[in-house]
Amino acid sequence: MERLQKVIANCGYCSRRKAEKLIVENRVAVNGKLVSQLGFQVSDKDKIEIDGVRLERQDKVYYLLNKPRGVVTTAHDDKNRKTVVDLIDTDKRIYPIGRLDYDTTGVLLLTNDGEFAHLLMRPNEAIDKVYMAKVDGIFSVDAFRELKKGIKVGEEVYHASRVKVRKVDSKNKKTLVEITLHEGKNHQVKKMLQAVGFPVVKLKRERFAFLTTGSLLSGEYRELSPKEVHQLFALANKGKEKKIRNK
Repeated sequence: MERLQKVIANCGYCSRRKAEKLIVENRVAVNGKLVSQLGFQVSDKDKIEIDGVRLERQDKVYYLLNKPRGVVTTAHDDKNRKTVVDLIDTDKRIYPIGRLDYDTTGVLLLTNDGEFAHLLMRPNEAIDKVYMAKVDGIFSVDAFRELKKGIKVGEEVYHASRVKVRKVDSKNKKTLVEITLHEGKNHQVKKMLQAVGFPVVKLKRERFAFLTTGSLLSGEYRELSPKEVHQLFALANKGKEKKIRNK
């Protein structure tokens, strides 16, 4: 027996968070009866329907996309803008793992494996998310120290695992800064750098764990190998276990 939202996500219908929303909205039925309880348990024999359509299991797929600018990181967009899912030729119901801003480029993973997505979206010390940010101004030592210490913006506190200055353009007063995160809050890199006085001009996610865009051009993608998927699961579980031990 497994929780209903987990089964929906593992079938590739949507992320676990979205599945929970569907349940609360009374859009999910089990054996003909609507279910609104998030902890509801189901078995392989139970018939699950979402908006009256039976849920079917899919083979799991995993993609790495070099996300271009001007594309939204979502499966569906109410403004009819091009989405990252539109860039991938598949008949599977995939969705992005996490989010990159409209104007942010670089490494983005997509899948229909809900458990995989759930593991990778959680803050995890074993998984580096490395960003290259071009900012206005010549980066200062004080800004570096503030980012390492932690930045509070509104009610949120943001932390950088590592910060490095990669290049300084004294003539145009621009700095290329590398920031490594273990979390992935909304607009996090931009908010952190803005808070220390260096607004972002250009942003790219250079690496996710051990994955880079490699030879992929902007907008191109490839499937992850079984070995890569296994390694990502291993890293995610390693970080999860470490977090539990440290509590």
